[in-house]
Amino acid sequence: QVWLVESGGGLVQAGGSLRLSCAASGRTLSSYAMGWFRQAPGKEREFVAGINWSGGSTYYADSVKGRFTISRDYAKNTVALQMNSLKPEDTAVYYCAASWEGGPAGYYNNNYYRRGAYDFWGQGTQVTVSS
Repeated sequence: QVWLVESGGGLVQAGGSLRLSCAASGRTLSSYAMGWFRQAPGKEREFVAGINWSGGSTYYADSVKGRFTISRDYAKNTVALQMNSLKPEDTAVYYCAASWEGGPAGYYNNNYYRRGAYDFWGQGTQVTVSS
């Protein structure tokens, strides 16, 4: 079992920045790929960013490329999402998720955007961007 807790959400004006953090307990995250998803009111949860177990590969939704950066800190067992140039359409609840990478080689590389590829989820943190 991996418990994930997100933090860092809040209210920010358009053009501003926020840094989300996801802290894990229960297991080390070194064998897990990590992802961030978001869900706006009335919409489905969507992929935002992902990073593989080694940190060597990162993935981004087209809507956030060039503005968001995902990173991980193995010593602290955390994953972060740096969000710059925020837009009102970035308003959503942001979720951290973990995907075990002990399965078939290449699985995460081919499925990073799928909700079903992730085994554990946090409770989410609200991000609100005002215009």
